[in-house]
Amino acid sequence: MTTDARGLAVALASQSDDALDQLFRERDVSSRVAWRDFFDAAEALLEPASITTGLRAIAAPQAVTLRALAEGLPLAVTDDTLVRSGFVSPDGTMYTPVANVVRDLGAAETGAARESVSSEPAARAAERAFTTIGNIADLLTVLLTSPLAQIGTGAVSAAERRRLAEANVVDDAEDVDTLLRVGQVAGLTAPIDRRWMATPAGASWLGASNRERWDRIARAVVAFLPAGMRGADNAVIAVAEWPAAYPWDPEWPARADRIRTALFLLGLLTASGEPTPWAAPLLAGGEPDREALSELLPHEVDQIYLQHDLTAISPGPLEAALDIRLRSMAVRESHAQASTYRFTPSSLMDAVTGGETEESITEFLNQISLTGIPQPLAYLVGESARRHGSIRVGIDGDGQHTLVTAETNALIDTMAVDQALRPLGLMRSARGLLSRVSRDTVAVALADAHYPVTLVAADGSPERLQRHRLAEPSAASSEGSYAELVERLREATADNSETAWLEREVELAVRHRSTVSVTVAIPGSEARTFTLEASGFGGGRLRGRDKAADVERTLPVSHITRIETLS
Repeated sequence: MTTDARGLAVALASQSDDALDQLFRERDVSSRVAWRDFFDAAEALLEPASITTGLRAIAAPQAVTLRALAEGLPLAVTDDTLVRSGFVSPDGTMYTPVANVVRDLGAAETGAARESVSSEPAARAAERAFTTIGNIADLLTVLLTSPLAQIGTGAVSAAERRRLAEANVVDDAEDVDTLLRVGQVAGLTAPIDRRWMATPAGASWLGASNRERWDRIARAVVAFLPAGMRGADNAVIAVAEWPAAYPWDPEWPARADRIRTALFLLGLLTASGEPTPWAAPLLAGGEPDREALSELLPHEVDQIYLQHDLTAISPGPLEAALDIRLRSMAVRESHAQASTYRFTPSSLMDAVTGGETEESITEFLNQISLTGIPQPLAYLVGESARRHGSIRVGIDGDGQHTLVTAETNALIDTMAVDQALRPLGLMRSARGLLSRVSRDTVAVALADAHYPVTLVAADGSPERLQRHRLAEPSAASSEGSYAELVERLREATADNSETAWLEREVELAVRHRSTVSVTVAIPGSEARTFTLEASGFGGGRLRGRDKAADVERTLPVSHITRIETLS
């Protein structure tokens, strides 16, 4: 055990749990690593590969400090950031392995900034922000019922991105991953079990106005920007300086480019990289100018035109809450400042299955329609409500199966041979169809196949079918957590005394057959120092050959006050 490793172990033990969590993330430590104590952690963190990984998170000002320390220049004031990062001791001394790696790296090259282009009108940036917020809302709407699978890299597959673009959920298929990451930063989306899902906060965000939606996401994204992109006053540095923010991270230029793209899509930056008028105060460390943005955003409307061809036309962006509810009963065919929706038998059946009734749909449409409810639409709403409930899904009397019943044998026969329902394993019985799949899953599958299904409780009363699939906050926060690792390290420290620390150094000396200088406190006498070739350790005693006296010595570890490796 080197002096550096022991010093770092002591420093790690004094750090907070949050600081350790951040350090382990910066070093890309596995949460399942088999470290027993802080000595193990210190040894691993002083490995050249770990140091190189950690240096990627070092911003330019700290990189200058580390280079100076590596060349032997004194540090006037200890940088707490470097201490928390495990590169410098609390007294300002750089650990030797860190100095070696820094000298080898030198001053890394950084990516070049984009060439500046002519500025764009503020109205265009505001329109882009409006479009991006709408795309994020559409993505969340998809995630509520159909989580998106991640491929090995963590991105959404090309086929899924293309499908989302063709369905007008996003304007550009290449923006899907960026929008999902933006949603994650704002707490709206979360990757759970290699699937992107909406969070409860995301479902709530959908009901906010466009201005409130933008405000929440913009604040979250700016607050999430890496420390290296901020100046001393907490203001975001100029875009031209971004590529040099993390000089030892080879992936940083690409990441900086992705951040710039996200801020551009959100209307925080212009095409030339300058802050937009409403975002400039936010990027300077203050509050965004929401009024300046609102003046350029399209005015939201609260009424629509219902037509005899079963379509609805919104003359402007429909208020968020109204849009969400309308889309629960109609399919949106086009999305722009004026959007078109179409009512279909399946869309209305989905609305009734989700808890709407003929009366609630009629009341809602009368409330927002400028033209009343055309007769064809009124008939379709009534017919959908009447058909609803012809298939009922509940728990069989034995409590072990899901029971599907229908008003007619024809419906039972149709479901029994429907290939789309094969995963449910439906089995015929005297009462209907049985399945070992859970009641709610069966009901959702039938609803997705456009059957008029009703979910029923044990007493036979109808229940509302909850089709939204939300990421549990606990599941999102627990992935990649170091809580168990930190707890294990702290328990090992709590159980250790100074003797235990020394025992660890003795074990390493014996393992490497090192020559060590050992200082021993002898009761009733002055402390003595021996130079030994460590050969064994057991029963709380160190064995080694004293070359000076040419004798084998056995020293109790409990009396050793200091041990230093000589070779």
